[in-house]
Amino acid sequence: MSHFDTVTQAPADPILSITEAFKADPNPEKINLSVGVFVDDSGATPILDTVREAEKRLAETNATKSYLPITGSPNYAALTQACCFGDDLAGELNSRIVSAQTPGGTGALRVAADFVSGNLDTKKVWLSNPTWANHRGIFAAAGLEISVYNYFDSARLRLDYPAFIESIQAVPAGDIVILHACCHNPTGADLSPEQWDEVARIASDKGWIPLLDFAYQGFGIDLDSDAYAPRAMARAGLPLLVCQSFSKNLGLYRERVGALHILVGDEEEAGRVVSQVKIAIRTNYSNPPAHGGALVETILGDPALRERWIEEVAAMRKRIATLRREFVDALAAAGVTQDFSFLIDQKGMFSFTGLTKEQAITLRENHSIYIVDSGRINVAGITSENLPRLVSVLKEILG
Repeated sequence: MSHFDTVTQAPADPILSITEAFKADPNPEKINLSVGVFVDDSGATPILDTVREAEKRLAETNATKSYLPITGSPNYAALTQACCFGDDLAGELNSRIVSAQTPGGTGALRVAADFVSGNLDTKKVWLSNPTWANHRGIFAAAGLEISVYNYFDSARLRLDYPAFIESIQAVPAGDIVILHACCHNPTGADLSPEQWDEVARIASDKGWIPLLDFAYQGFGIDLDSDAYAPRAMARAGLPLLVCQSFSKNLGLYRERVGALHILVGDEEEAGRVVSQVKIAIRTNYSNPPAHGGALVETILGDPALRERWIEEVAAMRKRIATLRREFVDALAAAGVTQDFSFLIDQKGMFSFTGLTKEQAITLRENHSIYIVDSGRINVAGITSENLPRLVSVLKEILG
């Protein structure tokens, strides 16, 4: 009899378990379109040149490995606020923004969830249907009730804007509505600036609180355009939480670098809010890791490096957009009659293909092409080498 006999087997993570199966697959022609990682045309996740330069500088100048403050580096907070809200708005709102350096965007989401659960009157958060698979687990683990709002038309494979607006108009005052600031995961279907303005008006009228998951800045249109949502909501005077990640746009996946920004009413309120954010951090991981954040500080804080980084982000974004068009064109050229042109209009790495769960399983088990059961693919996983085989197999499956 073991004291651990009561422990049950947890279900496998729907995405990471597929990656594990991909790694174990001996097929030399296997293709991984499941996990959300950018790769270049050779199939490798590159280290950006600006990151290499920043690491060299840090290696020469680092003087300590002591702990960071609970909320991280103040300079990191200022630089990431500017990246999120823009220089002018960040400066104007500085005394009203509570910021914390976090272990990735996931860390920011968990700290936000604990803060909401422990301090706000509401106990309910609203997720888009569909949303990133880990959203539900993060907020449920913090003791929050989960509801969903309409977002995507799975038949037409496009944003269902009327249904979305109808849903968020019915959200009770005080509840938290989790929105994807850009490059919606998993659909790639984004809101326009005019639509974001309407969302901000509804939030103001109805009194619910937006929480923006901001994981893909720069992968949609450009760094500033992709930040339209947080900037519009800040200008509208809304209370606001933003969970920011630098995994994608700086390629810092394993460094786990993120930030939580909470926009409050005034400086006195900010003091109370930061005291509770510190408790949420202290009881999770005490204080953030330093290295990845120092890389972000080095790049964002040096005008020349920052310009080079902007060019690197643009190159990654262009690759994804080019892949979308090449994939659609190749399917049409192969004689696939199903219309995949919607892929061209979507933003970021992810898209819903419309493939069924059964077709996704067939792709994995019979062809070593790994996508998740929902039919979502990471477009960035397509390369010039694997595209012909991918198209050939899809033609066989789709007829």
